[in-house]
Amino acid sequence: MTDAQGSRESARGALPVAGPRDVRRATVRLVRADARAFAAVLALNALAALAGLAAPWLLGRIVDEVRAGSGVSAVDRLAPAILVAAVTQLLLARWARYVGHRFGERTLARVREEYVRRTLALPASVVERAGTGDLTARGTADVTAVGTTLRDAGPELLINGVQVLFLLVAVFVLDPLLGACGLLGLGVLWPVLRWYLRRARTGYLAEGAANSDVAEVLAATASGARTVEALRLERRRVSASRDALDVSRRARLHTLFLRSVFFPSVEIAYLVPVVTVLLVGGALHARGAVSLGTVVAAALYLQQMAGPLDEILMRVEQLQSSGASFARVEGLARAPQAADGAGPSPDGDRIDVTGVRYAYDRGGEVLGGVDLAVRPGERLAIVGPSGAGKSTLSRLLAGVDAPTAGAVTVGGVPVAGLDPERLRRQVVLVTQEHHVFLGTVRDNLRIAEPSASDEALWAALTAVGADTWVRELPAGLDTRLGDGGTPTDGSQAQQLALARVVLADPHTLILDEATALLDPTTARHTERALAAVLRGRTVVAVAHRLHTAHDADRVAVMEGGLLTELGTHEELVAAGGAYAALWRSWHGERPAAPFTAPRTPGPASEGA
Repeated sequence: MTDAQGSRESARGALPVAGPRDVRRATVRLVRADARAFAAVLALNALAALAGLAAPWLLGRIVDEVRAGSGVSAVDRLAPAILVAAVTQLLLARWARYVGHRFGERTLARVREEYVRRTLALPASVVERAGTGDLTARGTADVTAVGTTLRDAGPELLINGVQVLFLLVAVFVLDPLLGACGLLGLGVLWPVLRWYLRRARTGYLAEGAANSDVAEVLAATASGARTVEALRLERRRVSASRDALDVSRRARLHTLFLRSVFFPSVEIAYLVPVVTVLLVGGALHARGAVSLGTVVAAALYLQQMAGPLDEILMRVEQLQSSGASFARVEGLARAPQAADGAGPSPDGDRIDVTGVRYAYDRGGEVLGGVDLAVRPGERLAIVGPSGAGKSTLSRLLAGVDAPTAGAVTVGGVPVAGLDPERLRRQVVLVTQEHHVFLGTVRDNLRIAEPSASDEALWAALTAVGADTWVRELPAGLDTRLGDGGTPTDGSQAQQLALARVVLADPHTLILDEATALLDPTTARHTERALAAVLRGRTVVAVAHRLHTAHDADRVAVMEGGLLTELGTHEELVAAGGAYAALWRSWHGERPAAPFTAPRTPGPASEGA
């Protein structure tokens, strides 16, 4: 894939795929990282191949000496040498495979570590646009394919490549004409191999992409199963799954077709050099140009070459598949990376939203020109109907996404341009989607602050009201959570996420329905506890529970992607607008006017 193609992949939201040149550079980099082991593999394979040359040559000697009248004595003298050569080759080959497998495992570990590092360096917006299915497929099936090649195919290819080279040289040493005949016979492999290689990479890349799409569809359907059921989308999701599977099936059949043409042609081609050498060698022997033992040894060498060649061509097929997988794994290096922290530091904690517009890749404009200033230390509530753009605005404030127009800055610096470490200290977004990682309670909390003491961990748990149930766990902070450990419900997962926020101690906290899974009493207690812990910090809360707006310093009302009202709770209720109608409706009163988005609203000023 070219650089332009990779850029188009990124523009569509798909993760890029590395080109052949990038894959070659990455391979060289991996070899250089363990150069001594790689050199040892080459040396041992060469010695094993040399030992394998002895048997056919000795057998040819036996034939010539028997024909010369030596009788059984030649067999008794040379047969033990054949056995010694075979045992030597076996031991060297096993040693070479051992060293090669160790090299492969170490190299695979480097590939996995690099993949994890690059994945963690991806901006959240890139991950969300790409989808978890693609990342999962690359991190599992593709990395496994690369690992299998490094551990098995790589060493085997080296071993058999050296054997083929030495066998060809041996035939030329026996007789140059017979060697030329054997080499010309092998030439019939070239058109078939060329035909295959020109199609294989594209085919395997398409197969990998199709597998990623299947994984993405299945993951999205499984994670949103309740929504699918509630909205009666079962047929649509089944149809989408079938379409993805159909594309995957066609891609798989194409690669199977390539193999069905390639391998039978190769099997036939193995016989051509042997037959050629026997025919030419027989004619030369009849004229007394070569001995019978030479012809026999040359034929045996070429026959012996069939095994290594077969293995090489099988590995070539595997290399096409794993090469496509490596291109997908290495493609993460071409994906947009988070900022590196080299930019300017924010001058203060004020957040300014200026003329912000935002549109998703596959949808219309979500925000149509928003102006807002979030004052340091204030509590701002954002309310509005579903689809008004509240969550999108919160993501822009947190630097998860960058606006398509306008600017979102903190202390005069674009929020989306901050490196992850600085951004985490500046702004933290907490949504209703939380994850409990495999590990202990302590492990889950120290993600936010690796150096936090147990006292700090307990203080954070107490701040969000989670200390009670954590103390009741079998081993307290050392209790293992997740699969194979103690299960946690939605509210406990949210409390752990909020405790991580307390430990991160950001200047600005953005809560996007962060307490949605908690019951109203617990949610109110948690929000007030957080407010007490983060007193003096900026808190932006996106919520449907209007008690949050009532407690806030100011309330921002979003309608149709625009900021239509901004002020204190009392001011907005007294104004009798959309917020007042929503407030009366929330208290069970009949609203004076429906809470719907106006056709041409104008952005509110900061002091509205």
